Amino acid sequence: MDSYSTDPGVELPQVRELGRRLRRVLGVLIEKGLTTPDQYPLTLKAATAGCNQKSNRDPVTNYSEDDVLRAMDELRELGLVAVVLPSTGRTERFRHYVRKRFPFSEAQIALLAELWLRGRQQLGELRARASRMVPIESLDALRVELQGLLEQGYVQASGSLERRGVEVDHGFYLAAEGQQLAPMAAGEDEDDSVAGSASSRAETRASTPVVSPAVGAAAVVTASPAVELTHELQELRQQHVALVDEVADLRDQLSELQASVSDLKRDLGV
Repeated sequence: MDSYSTDPGVELPQVRELGRRLRRVLGVLIEKGLTTPDQYPLTLKAATAGCNQKSNRDPVTNYSEDDVLRAMDELRELGLVAVVLPSTGRTERFRHYVRKRFPFSEAQIALLAELWLRGRQQLGELRARASRMVPIESLDALRVELQGLLEQGYVQASGSLERRGVEVDHGFYLAAEGQQLAPMAAGEDEDDSVAGSASSRAETRASTPVVSPAVGAAAVVTASPAVELTHELQELRQQHVALVDEVADLRDQLSELQASVSDLKRDLGV
């Protein structure tokens, strides 16, 4: 059974801004619901551990359970979180209602959760990390999802999504935080994956068409093997980022599971 703090029939406010703690808590609920559904909805203790974990978080926090509970109460006021009252057991659990409050696709929910948890990122990094929650098959698929969020003002970008090195971030900052992305300067194109500037320059050189004057402008030869190798390197590095995050998440989940087992033993008097 789910419980909202608002009365039935009360119109909930439009949500365009969320404080730092609310973003972290909401991001954790989304992330855990998608990556560890067997442990979701979350207890207050599990949500607090998720907020403070050292992997896939920036900045790393040290919230208390009271801090997280206050954030849950504020999110309930906004209709973004509900308390689950289990038919058996004594521990309340919490779940998010982002799907009901926003017209987001599953991929968009995962992207926003990742941005709430870690902040601004380049496209390759964001795709690799958000794909832990929902499959995002390519950068083109990522751009489609981000474009929809951009048009509605839920994310911001430092330039066109087609530009190399563009950064994206969520648009839920409080006005006082002043977290607007600065536009990229002309010629500031860097690699949009975790491959880095050297790989970007290699790709630029490799993909430049070579025109043979003896044959004429119609005969254009592209150094495709070098381009393919560069793309493979970028993909491997993106996969490495995702694997590192997954291993760190598994360690955190193991710690949470061990804590849950300890709590259960204590409750049972074992």
